[in-house]
Amino acid sequence: MVGSCDVKFNIKLEGLAYSHSNYCSYEPELFPGLIYRMVKPRIVLLIFVSGKIVLTGAKFKADIDTAFDFIYPTLVKYKKN
Repeated sequence: MVGSCDVKFNIKLEGLAYSHSNYCSYEPELFPGLIYRMVKPRIVLLIFVSGKIVLTGAKFKADIDTAFDFIYPTLVKYKKN
């Protein structure tokens, strides 16, 4: 199952990748999005500087909702001004 959303603000991907390096890979010269591999629920998020997010790998819609609820406060911390 795949979900997508837009948080309506830009995100500092470099800072997020640095502080969450155990879960992230970010190589902007290869791919413009940050790949965040969440452990529980087991979901992969593609996070773009524009604030657009793709959540993939879910077995249930509730997993997508849980993953977004978990990641959103973190994204707010890395909001670009």
